Amino acid sequence: MENFNIYTKETVANLISRRNGETKLGEVLHFVETFEALESTKAKFVIFGIPEDIGVRANYGKPGTATAWKAFLSAFLNIQQNRFNTADNCVLLGEIDCEKWMKEAGSIASNELDYHKKLGGLVSEIDDTVSKIVSRIVSAGKIPIIIGGGHNNAYGNIKGTSAALKKPINVLNIDAHTDLRKTEHRHSGNGFRYALQEGFLEKYAVFGLHQNYTPEHIFEFMKSSKNLHFQLFEELLPFSTAEKMNELQKSCAFLDKRFGLEIDCDAIANFDSSAKSPSGFSLNEIRFFVRELRKHYPLHLHICEASANKNPMIGKSLAYLVSDFLND
Repeated sequence: MENFNIYTKETVANLISRRNGETKLGEVLHFVETFEALESTKAKFVIFGIPEDIGVRANYGKPGTATAWKAFLSAFLNIQQNRFNTADNCVLLGEIDCEKWMKEAGSIASNELDYHKKLGGLVSEIDDTVSKIVSRIVSAGKIPIIIGGGHNNAYGNIKGTSAALKKPINVLNIDAHTDLRKTEHRHSGNGFRYALQEGFLEKYAVFGLHQNYTPEHIFEFMKSSKNLHFQLFEELLPFSTAEKMNELQKSCAFLDKRFGLEIDCDAIANFDSSAKSPSGFSLNEIRFFVRELRKHYPLHLHICEASANKNPMIGKSLAYLVSDFLND
């Protein structure tokens, strides 16, 4: 597969902190040599990373999401394998090679005419790669777990899954924002709008939407369609975690069939992300949501918008969310 680095045990060996008498997930994870080999593995989940922040920059946001994948990997590989955690059902596939796109994005001066539009052109190229990889994974009967990059990559996840299943899909997005901005050029704020417009996305629900950062035209757009649903975070403020989960189940009921699961780290309070906020869900609440939502057997899990530039705990936080999703 072009623009993709398939991992081997040797690729990640130096990231594992070995200790006598202990077994880390990185020591027992499954690997494949080719995409074709995915069909013959018994593992149910396939993990890969997207180390880019071009979509965020194209949306006038702060860079940093390119760092999430490596931070996650260092933490995830060193989780203890025990009666609660196992790597038996998981393949570590590798990462999209974003180096050329990141270099090209870096060569465009921020004061250059059409700067954000030019970044959007690179995002479209990444879209193509993401959708092809996700399609291959889903076609092999597996569930992709995608880490890193901006929320622009939701478009590729949705398109790829839709192509593999040969029908539009539904998506649940836990997010402070809808990412339904207009289709001016591709960026992290309009992936779902493009997916809707192009027929890859059927029903879409946003849980935890922040009213302070949602334009009125977005509210009007969502209210105009029976296939769009949102739950404001402000409406959830008086609720306990269990009550919030009950509300989240209503969003699942709205989607009424298996759905892709998107988690934007902007939804987590005080979490280092492209649009960090002092208000939002706690990390433990998100962990609880993931543990409950996995019972719906999501089509994919995408965790995005995290930035690990300044906080070593970000990678560990992402690893918690993935381990929660993996364990039955």
